[in-house]
Amino acid sequence: MQEYIRKRVLDIGNYIMESSATVRQTADIFGVSKSTVHKDVTERLPLINEKLAMEVKQILESNKAERHIRGGEATRKKYQEN
Repeated sequence: MQEYIRKRVLDIGNYIMESSATVRQTADIFGVSKSTVHKDVTERLPLINEKLAMEVKQILESNKAERHIRGGEATRKKYQEN
């Protein structure tokens, strides 16, 4: 694995840990695609730092479980403004 990828993977993992950010938010911050963030945290991070990978996985699973709630709130807000 190239060094810049290794650094990005660790930076992304630490960012998600500190901010509980979603994959989409993380991709915007780091200027990469959602697919890249997902591959970094699910495939590459466990090879580099297994403990961090497990913690990030828990955060992403929590975000996924809350996703339908955030979507519902956004829709409600959209139609309340009109």
